[in-house]
Amino acid sequence: MVVTTRVRLDRISSATRNAALSPEVIVGDEIVAAEGYVLAVRILEDKSAYNTVEDVTGRMLSLRAGDVLAGVLGTRRALRGYAGVVPPHLAVGDSIEVLNLGGILGRCTSVNPDIGPPFRAEVLGAVLAFPELGDRVGRPAHIRDRAVPPSDLLESRVPVIYVAGTCMNAGKTVAATELVRGLARGGLRVAAAKLTGVSLMRDALSMLDAGAVAALTFNDVGIASTHAGVTVTTAKGIFNRLGAAKPDVIVAELGDGILGEYGVQDILRDAELMSVGAAYVMAAPDPVACWGAAELMQREFALPISAITGPATDNEVGQVYITGTLGLRAHNARRDAAGLVATVRSAMAQWAEKSEALATAAAW
Repeated sequence: MVVTTRVRLDRISSATRNAALSPEVIVGDEIVAAEGYVLAVRILEDKSAYNTVEDVTGRMLSLRAGDVLAGVLGTRRALRGYAGVVPPHLAVGDSIEVLNLGGILGRCTSVNPDIGPPFRAEVLGAVLAFPELGDRVGRPAHIRDRAVPPSDLLESRVPVIYVAGTCMNAGKTVAATELVRGLARGGLRVAAAKLTGVSLMRDALSMLDAGAVAALTFNDVGIASTHAGVTVTTAKGIFNRLGAAKPDVIVAELGDGILGEYGVQDILRDAELMSVGAAYVMAAPDPVACWGAAELMQREFALPISAITGPATDNEVGQVYITGTLGLRAHNARRDAAGLVATVRSAMAQWAEKSEALATAAAW
């Protein structure tokens, strides 16, 4: 028999947003230890760093000892953050850690010394959902509830600008945001997507603030954090849903790096997703990363790089290497957003011409 308790939440993390939780929830003692399930936990200590959580409106709120938080079970494999997994078993009273700012919960396996240890929390129970009006027996809430459906088939033919990077914190979101802003101000209807990473609304909200008519992330498809095997159908589902907004172009950020563990490689190898790739922007922190990205994109994925951005383009040293040695375009998204947008628009025009020629040939 499931033992249930009524709990008042102090913080509802953004990772739970598909579950549409109210401040008061019913929790049960039968916990499904699997990615995507929603738990209520009590924070056990105060922290002076990495001590906030993003709520369902996108605000960053402080977490304090004693706060009751609704979070989502998931994994994280961040080079400059925490690594963690969903434990094989969980019970009320067990200890668990908060792995990211979006409220992902798991067993921490590795800590980056720059941010210190994660919040520890006591498991209070599984948050229960009552999907049918009048239901008296709840079931463990999952972020698949109300989710955008994944798809095996890409129905959308909207051109996509893929913004990838060599690692996290390489400048991908800045570049994606500036591309949204510049293309929107140039008269295009722009939609935006975050296809890989660990759950957080911040990047999609930045692109909406910059002028995107719609924005979706993998979390909207019921995924807490991406990994190999889920990203292709997730991306196709996102693009199909964004197509309803009638965009002229989609700016799609690929979180983490092209060699990371979040499933970016699956997307770059999928012929259907790449068939709508009109431009490929690469963010990199230094010349070695630029060289590696150019090698990988050519050798592993047979894809062009339309432009390199990020810290490697902060001054002329990196820019000269990129343009002179690698023969690629270099545009700093912070100081040369107009140049980046112009390069991407040129790539879009070439893609449109090629697509039209292929369609004409197919018609014959």
